[in-house]
Amino acid sequence: MEDVLRPIAVLGGSVVITLVLVWLADRALRRMDAAHPETPLWGLLRRCRIPLQVVLCAALLRGAYDETGLKTVEEHEAGIGQTLSLVLIAATAWLTMRAAAAIVESSYSRYAASARDAARVRRVRTQVTLIQRVVTAVVTVVAAASMLLTFPEMRTVGTSMLASAGLVGIVAGIAAQSTLGNLFAGLQIAFGDMVRIGDTVVVDGEWGTVEEITLTFLTVRTWDERRITMPVSYFTGKPFENWSRGGAQMTGTVFFHLDHSAPVEKMRQRLLEVLQECPDWDGRAWSLVVTDTTPSTIMVRALVTARDADAIWAVRCEVRERMLEWLRTEHAYALPRISTAPAELDRPGARPARN
Repeated sequence: MEDVLRPIAVLGGSVVITLVLVWLADRALRRMDAAHPETPLWGLLRRCRIPLQVVLCAALLRGAYDETGLKTVEEHEAGIGQTLSLVLIAATAWLTMRAAAAIVESSYSRYAASARDAARVRRVRTQVTLIQRVVTAVVTVVAAASMLLTFPEMRTVGTSMLASAGLVGIVAGIAAQSTLGNLFAGLQIAFGDMVRIGDTVVVDGEWGTVEEITLTFLTVRTWDERRITMPVSYFTGKPFENWSRGGAQMTGTVFFHLDHSAPVEKMRQRLLEVLQECPDWDGRAWSLVVTDTTPSTIMVRALVTARDADAIWAVRCEVRERMLEWLRTEHAYALPRISTAPAELDRPGARPARN
């Protein structure tokens, strides 16, 4: 009878203790979340229930599996112990990454809710995203190394590897020079505030929004929904336009090639009327001036402002369309045209055309 009750008590007791402890922890987090609604941390930590269960159950079984008295366990004691150790290490790494993600996400949410500067919010978002990925990479590497070191053969190999670590490090550094360069460039972007997630940039003549930043590459979503993936080292080694740095507000221009008789003053009045009816105009500034002339036309420049790159594009398009429509219907003579006239045959020295 004891041979049956002992394994049931050990295995069942480990499972029951795990479920009870996790239930108590989840209930405590739920109460903390209800008592402190200003921070989402406690609610996010509840995502750690499953990895916590695996960690507790693996730890309890690792410490008590040899007390089951089962013949199968005694015959494979070393293998079962090693398997439980590997599960415990992997579950601990999983729990650590979940907890770190909850802390980082909670910190960013609280900052984003209280901050008024959108540029700083994008900067913090970029930094916490890269920090979270660095933590994930470090935890994964440490967990993998710890799992390998549980094998006795790997400990012997590790001693030999340490002896040649200097040479291997030099070779690896030369071989991974580009990768390491991108890695350090990613950290420089995160903490140097050069470019942030959500910034509007122009790279290689392409206009778009920074959608993702990792330690090695950066993704730009263009206005036509294409994705341009570039190494982060590009942004530390080449010039690029960042329309969101220092504020998202922008100034745009619309050019008109018109006849010399164009009513410039009336165009100014019409431009103001168009802007007042345009919801994307932010009201900061506007103007209309003649910037250049040619023997047949004049160049008129309309200047408008908007809150960001998308809005300035909409304002420019609306101004261009409505001003041209107004000129075509009200002042058609102001549109550029090609003048033609018959040849003057009676001027001195002119010769009549031959048939």
